[in-house]
Amino acid sequence: MTWLLGYVNPWDSSFVAAILTIAFNPLFWNVVARWEQKTRQLSRAFRSPYLACYFLGSVILLLNVLRSHCFTQAMLSQPKMEGLDNPTAFCLGLMLLGVGTLFVLSSFFALGFTGTFLGDYFGILKEARVTTFPFNIMDNPMYWGSTANYLGWAILHASPTGLLLTVLVALVYMVAVLYEEPFTADIYRQKASRSHRRS
Repeated sequence: MTWLLGYVNPWDSSFVAAILTIAFNPLFWNVVARWEQKTRQLSRAFRSPYLACYFLGSVILLLNVLRSHCFTQAMLSQPKMEGLDNPTAFCLGLMLLGVGTLFVLSSFFALGFTGTFLGDYFGILKEARVTTFPFNIMDNPMYWGSTANYLGWAILHASPTGLLLTVLVALVYMVAVLYEEPFTADIYRQKASRSHRRS
C-alpha cells in the first residue's frame, strides 16, 4: 500500500473531494433510512412510502454519479503507473468492469427499485429475502459489483490514485454492511414474527 502513496498527492483538491464523496454516500443513505424507519417523516411528507423511497433512491443515484465523477477527476489529476499502462492490464480492467456491471445490474433486477434503495426501511418489504442470482453466490453483490467497477476503472486508467480510492470504497462498504445487515435482518425477523402470530 505504501508504494501507491508515492504516486498520490493527498492534498490535491480532486483527491480530497473523491474521499469525501466515497465516505459520505453510505453514511447519508444509512442515516436517512434509519431516520425514516423510526419517524416515517419522508413517507408523511410525500404521502406515500413508495414516493418517499423513489425520492431517496433518486438522491442516492445522483450522489453516486457525483462520487464517480470525483473519483475520475482524482485519477486524471494525478500520475499514471507505467506498470499498469499496458494491453494486459487494460483487458483486466475491462473484465472487472464487465463482472462488476453484471453484479450491479443483476442485483438491481432481482431487488427492484425499492429493494435496491432501502425500501425495507420504508416498510416496503418483500415476501422473503432475495436468494436468486447473484445473491445465491455472494452476499451484498451490489456493493462488491460497484467495487469491481471502480477497480476496473482504476486499472483502465493505470491509476495508483484510483487503486487507493478503490480500497477506500471497499472499506466503506464493509463498514456499511456491518451497520446494515443486522438491522435489515431484524426488520425481516419482526415481519416473520408478526406473520406467525397472525397465523
